[in-house]
Amino acid sequence: MAQTETIPVAAGFYERLRRTLEMIKFEHSVFAMPFALTGAMLAWRELHFQLDTPWLKLALIVLAMVGARSAAMTFNRILDAAIDAKNPRTSMRHIPSGQLSRRFAWGFLILSSLLFFAASALLNPLCLALSPLALGIVLFYSYTKRFTYSAHLVLGLSLGIAPSAAWIAVTGLLDARIGLLSLAVMFWTAGFDIIYACQDVDFDRREGLFSLPARLGIARALLISRIFHLFTVVALTALSLSMGLSPWPVLPVAVLLAYEQSLVKAGDLRKVDMAFFTVNGLIGIAYFACMAIEVFRNV
Repeated sequence: MAQTETIPVAAGFYERLRRTLEMIKFEHSVFAMPFALTGAMLAWRELHFQLDTPWLKLALIVLAMVGARSAAMTFNRILDAAIDAKNPRTSMRHIPSGQLSRRFAWGFLILSSLLFFAASALLNPLCLALSPLALGIVLFYSYTKRFTYSAHLVLGLSLGIAPSAAWIAVTGLLDARIGLLSLAVMFWTAGFDIIYACQDVDFDRREGLFSLPARLGIARALLISRIFHLFTVVALTALSLSMGLSPWPVLPVAVLLAYEQSLVKAGDLRKVDMAFFTVNGLIGIAYFACMAIEVFRNV
């Protein structure tokens, strides 16, 4: 059982807020953000770059993403607090270790959700209408490890919503082509989540939690991760072709995914953090930058 550290009375609101942002790894919003911005950029291109207040739209998209992700991560930490307390790797997370109260976490979750709904309402009516469904999906993920091995794909869907949502935010409509970008993000996320889950194989089996590494073993789970990342490359290529763009921006993604997979082996998980955090952060940024060059080079 993890040792608890009671929050001192002197720890004020801003200290608890800092701990909350640390708990949800706020800086990792960079993972899906570039793909959402790519969706918005492609939508802007679809409108022939004719859009009133584009910077306001962009700001609202960012706020909506931050709100949804913050709510989802906070809910995950609240729901999993008892499980995290039993796992040596996660026992010092903020709620099980007593660094942050559940009450404050719930308050932050509610405020994050309100931020998401407010940003959606200011974008357009379709965004507002779909916002409860989107938030429901990202919150629902936290339950899935308790009953289904498809939890990795549900997490992928949670992040994969972002590009399509950004497209809707800009155009007010949904286009099947942007679904290819959402599909790519879903398989990319599921692939790296499988890698991350390899660290907890023994714990997941002991606690009866559902993950592919726990079910299939690390070697076979990593093979599925590689297949998912291959699907990512295929979907991104199909997206470029469907939009009448050159597929060259997919190349750095393919190279970085291959490098990510090379870092982790069934008998050697020492570089999981590098594969999960460092390389995945670079993938989104590299893809957005290259797509921006491709989209604007002939404008």
